[in-house]
Order: sequence, then structure tokens, then C-alpha cells
Amino acid sequence: MTGNGAVQHSSVEVNGVRLHLAEQGEGPLVLLLHGFPECWYSWRHQLGPLAGAGYRVVAPDQRGYARSDQPTDVTSYSLLHLVGDVIGLIRSLGAEQGAEQAVVVGHDWGAVVAWITAMLRPDLVRGVAGLSVPPVLPGGMAPPSRTRQQYGPGYYQVYFQQPGRADAELALDPADSFRRFLYGASGDNPSSARPRPWVVAEGRTLLESMPSPERLPDWLTEADIGAFVREYAGHGDRAFTGGLNWYRNIQRNQELLAPFQGRGIDMPALYVAGDHDLVTGLHGMDRLLGSLDRIAPRLHRSLMLPGCGHWTQQERPEEVNAALLDFLGSLPR
Repeated sequence: MTGNGAVQHSSVEVNGVRLHLAEQGEGPLVLLLHGFPECWYSWRHQLGPLAGAGYRVVAPDQRGYARSDQPTDVTSYSLLHLVGDVIGLIRSLGAEQGAEQAVVVGHDWGAVVAWITAMLRPDLVRGVAGLSVPPVLPGGMAPPSRTRQQYGPGYYQVYFQQPGRADAELALDPADSFRRFLYGASGDNPSSARPRPWVVAEGRTLLESMPSPERLPDWLTEADIGAFVREYAGHGDRAFTGGLNWYRNIQRNQELLAPFQGRGIDMPALYVAGDHDLVTGLHGMDRLLGSLDRIAPRLHRSLMLPGCGHWTQQERPEEVNAALLDFLGSLPR
């Protein structure tokens, strides 16, 4: 990593949980929110370059993940809780700088949290960027009651609803799980050339639905796999449970956020995805991507990266960094 000093690690208590933070640089605050099954390390290629451009860059392990607290109550992982964590971070970190505002950048589930934070608190978010997942407002993503009908009971988000099942499968051999996840949803997997929803066939396990790579893609090393495994080690056989509990609140999020139906994204926004990302193969995604400028009227750019899969900032760090720096440079400091 390059940039303004080394990555510093700390923790902060916000919204009733203690979150681990990786931080680099000084200047206007930029929050980087990871997805599933990831952690702060997913942003290893962004921390230095953004810090070097004059920003204070903070990548938390979000609620339930890696070195952060993992509440036991499944209902503690609603989008209102997750947005509350981000607001707590902005206020806590911003108070140190005398400016309680941030640019919020997210990937995968982190993008969902970023979009909903921007929708709910435009007073605190001066810019928002989503990687892979576009803004699905107000509930964040389609509920299992709908996706079960669209894709069947094997659709991965439906599969995740059963407590303990995916948790045990993924925690059995975390290194193998990360290899399969990171390769399987990447642009290097030949099956990603025609993106389609991830469905676990009847009679198969979650891991059996993901290929084990003969060799890792060039953007991913065994050292990276080891880093993810170490970050997740603290939660033992519940290593993946916190993140899976986010999925177990998707239906509930629809009800909690229903009062915000009709709200959009008011501040400058950026969207970046890969054209081999399985998210782009979901039902209605073409229509949604075609309406981004109506959802976010101040959309700075919508960028599709050829050949890139789901792990946008890990697979294409230089292109993502260039897009983020261009976006950040367009915002008043």
C-alpha cells in the first residue's frame, strides 16, 4: 500500500457495538464499506492511493464481521442498525476534525448500506459511490418472498435464510470458502461471461455450487486468502454468521424502510460495476441501471468495467481508484 503513512488500526464504539477500523491519511473523511464475505482488507488497494490524494480514508469491519462485535440477536442486523453504525462513525470521526460529513463508498452489501445512508441522511453524506450493487430504494434489495418466486428455493439469498446451515458450511474450512467465493464470483470464472443469479441446485451444498480454482486469479494471492482467514478467526465457528444475519433481515428491511418510499439520492453519486458481475444478471437489472439518473439526478458517472466480475475494487483496483479519485475531485472540499 502506498499513500500518506501506514495503515493504522483502532476500534470505536458506536450504536452499541465496537467496530474495528483500518485508517490511512488525513483530510476530508471517506468511508469504505465492504460486502460479504469480506472485511476492511477488501479495500487494501484503495486505502493508500486515496490517502495519498489527501483524504482520511477509513475502512471499518462492519457489524458482525471480522474484528468487530457480533451481536447474537439476528434482528440486530437490520439496515437501520447498519446505517446507524455508519452515522455513528461519521459523527465520531468527524467530531475529531470539526466536520461531521463524509463521502461514503460501498461494495456489495456495503453499497446497499452506502445508498441507504445517503437516502436517509443527506445532511451527513456529501457524496456516495456504490460498487456492484446499484441503489434499490428504499429497502436495499428485493425480499426473499419475491426472489424465491423468481429464482427458486436454491437462490443463495433464500438459502442463507435458514439459521446455521450456510454458517456451518462456510466455517468448516474458511480458506476453502474464501477461495471458492472469491474465484467463483470473479470475472476469471468462465461461467461469469454470461452473468446469472447464483442458485444452489437441489441436493447440493453451498460450497458444491462454487468451483474450487486450480489456481488463483492474478489479482488474488494465497497471502490474501490467509489475511481474510486471520481476520475472521476471532469468531470461530460463527465466523460467517454476522454477515449471514444481514441477509436474514432483508424481508424485515422492506417493512422498516417502507415510510421512505419515493425517496431518492440527492447528493453527487458514482456507480461502478463489472459486466461479468452476477448482480448484473438479476431480474430487472437492465431497467434499474437504465434509470440511475432518475434515482440519483446528480449522478457523476456510471461505469461498467469489461470482463470484471463481482469483486470490483479487488479485481480492477487501478480503474476503480481512478474512478473514485475523479469522483472525489469533483466534490467541493
